[in-house]
Amino acid sequence: MAKPALGRGLGALLGTTPPKSPPDLVVAPTASDPDAGTPTGVLTVPLRSVRPCSFQPRKDFSEEALRELADSIRERGIVQPLVVRPAVNGYELIAGERRWRAAQLLGLTEVPVVIREADDRTALELALIENLQRENLNPIEEAQGFAQLIEQFELTQEDAANRVGKSRVVVANALRLLRLPAELQAFVRDARLSVGHAKVILGLPDPDLQKLAADRVLRQSLNVRQTEQLVTQLQNPSATPPSPGKARKTAADPHVDRLQTQLRERMGTKVELRYRQGRGVLNIHFFNDDDLERVLGILGVQSE
Repeated sequence: MAKPALGRGLGALLGTTPPKSPPDLVVAPTASDPDAGTPTGVLTVPLRSVRPCSFQPRKDFSEEALRELADSIRERGIVQPLVVRPAVNGYELIAGERRWRAAQLLGLTEVPVVIREADDRTALELALIENLQRENLNPIEEAQGFAQLIEQFELTQEDAANRVGKSRVVVANALRLLRLPAELQAFVRDARLSVGHAKVILGLPDPDLQKLAADRVLRQSLNVRQTEQLVTQLQNPSATPPSPGKARKTAADPHVDRLQTQLRERMGTKVELRYRQGRGVLNIHFFNDDDLERVLGILGVQSE
């Protein structure tokens, strides 16, 4: 059996399993049905009684994607019920805002829901998990969701990672993106800058230098390795850029090059690996005290 995408699947947290037949083929009781009893399964409620959740980490909704989803719902119905919790004068969404918005586009009057008793922390966790499992969040939204979970409920990065089934390293690297100036965060949100580019640019402590580096990356279409060289030059303007011959030598062994890339992604910083006949040097760069603490944490070393 395939493992769920995260340590704690959405179904496990909901305490329900998806129906085997499409909901549009199942007659579900309505929330107002006096014979329905305590709502435990899929119910049908008025669309107007459902409102968005203030904890929704996803802020950007593509109009084109919503129209495509609306077309699919028109043909097949809402295959997966919305997850809601009771609220004053109706229900508050926990998961399924895209389906809710698409239903509005279609002018639907009712939607299928699963009602869940959930406090604020659980509501945020479920909203995060649904989006993470479906890879619907952009990197900045993901980072903001982690930050909200940590700050609002006073969790450690380790606690937050465990709650949403991610590693602490993933959470720590995501949170680093929020140190970027708002303008650069927008570039990452719009995929103009990749997360790899952003991590390298974060090696510059000065926001103005970060903006300068990002501008050059975009104008010159630099890849991540070229961005690392640019950051090194901006940190030390008198440094001599590496010669093309040296660059070719570093990339000569594809296995070493691939391992070096994996180390950079794992550490979230510039890493240099030199290897020859069983010997070599591994250099891990850090650019301030906080960065050093983060690297040491990844290595499992506690500073005194």
